[in-house]
Order: sequence, then C-alpha cells, then structure tokens
Amino acid sequence: MVKLEEKMKTAFSKVKIFPVATASKDGIPNVVPIGFCQLVDDETIWIADNFMVKSLKNLKENPYVAIYVWGPDTGGCFQIKGKADVISTGEKFEKMKAIVHAAKPGLPAKTLIEVKITEVFQCAPGPGAGQKLL
Repeated sequence: MVKLEEKMKTAFSKVKIFPVATASKDGIPNVVPIGFCQLVDDETIWIADNFMVKSLKNLKENPYVAIYVWGPDTGGCFQIKGKADVISTGEKFEKMKAIVHAAKPGLPAKTLIEVKITEVFQCAPGPGAGQKLL
C-alpha cells in the first residue's frame, strides 16, 4: 500500500466534495460528487454510500476507484487511485454509520466503501502533469 505524505493529507482535509470515479467491468466510467470521503489513516479512505447506484454496481464488478483531490485552499491537486472493499456489516461499517449519522442524522449510510491507496498522481497542468507521485 501507499502512504500519503503530510502535504497530501493536509490538502485532503481541506476538500469538501470529492469527485470519485469508478468503471464497470466493461470499462464504462462513472464519476460522482461525494461529501463523505474520510482519510482514516495514511493509506486508507472511507467513503460513505448514501445514494450510490451506478458507482456501487461498478465497485462490485470492478473494485478500482480514482479520487480527485483539489480545492481553492489545497495548494495543488492530485489523484488517488486505490482498490475498494464494499462493506455492509461489522465493526467498520457500524463506525462509519455512526459518524455519518452524527454529522447528518437523515442520511442512510447504506454501505462503507473502504479504499486502500495504491497510487497517487500529479494533476496540476504543466510538465509534471500525470506524473506518478507515490
């Protein structure tokens, strides 16, 4: 697994909405805005599935995900790639559900998507665009 650097973790903490990309087993892409995308540790991200339809179907067929990290205060941008596990029972799921309900009690918190970070890429324009960072 890949561990995010401090500047990446700081940038991640400043983003409010994350574009999260998945693809079907046939390679049909889907990108959705996710409000609950939490860095659990240096190499793990939790995404709460409140309203996923296509993304959840894609993740069950093809567990790979890309997350774009950018915002006005991030000081740059990067893309995180990882492998996701879809979790709907157990201790991790219950913890995620409690966190979501504490923040917004009306949300369903149907599934936990746990992403193990495998790669990080540069997204800023210029000569380093697309360069693998980690």
